[in-house]
Amino acid sequence: MKILLGAVLAVIIMTGTANAQKVSFGIKGGLNIYNADNRNGYDYTPVVGLHAGVLSHIHLTKHFALQPEIVFSTHGAHTRNNVYEIRDRFAYINVPVLVQYMFNNGLRVQAGPQLGFLVHAVSKYGNVKENIREDLNAVDFGFATGASYQIPNTGFGFDARVNLGLSDINRNGTVRSTNRGLQLGVFYIFPKK
Repeated sequence: MKILLGAVLAVIIMTGTANAQKVSFGIKGGLNIYNADNRNGYDYTPVVGLHAGVLSHIHLTKHFALQPEIVFSTHGAHTRNNVYEIRDRFAYINVPVLVQYMFNNGLRVQAGPQLGFLVHAVSKYGNVKENIREDLNAVDFGFATGASYQIPNTGFGFDARVNLGLSDINRNGTVRSTNRGLQLGVFYIFPKK
């Protein structure tokens, strides 16, 4: 995992240095709909949350770009046992690095790896609220794919993305759980000076 993160950061730094005139920066935010995928016999329902962060858009060629991001994102899931409802809420700092194919009309398709760093984890059942951060892995590895549209001649755009967790978020290893989420958002890329 550390090797992958180091390689991604090296590519970003080298690409950004080599193409300084082709690098743009922006902000983004929007809605999350997240759930947990596991095999423990419970039926989970999604939770609605938010995401917000910054991005760098690096043009590699006329149609290809690299877009690393740093995004605060809320995740979680709801379920019910025989006694009460259980609400799990997580917060991550997600770092996706997306390869984009850009069409001439502003449409972009994108995919790439994502690392998530857990910053908050709470489980609420009945009137009890419990910090469960120690029960979860500190790093979540996943894959992001989706599409975006930047309105021509503006910095504004729209983004739709599916984030698929590939690593087990549980530290104890008795039940394998992964994050699954849909993100719908808006972004603004600042003009180059």
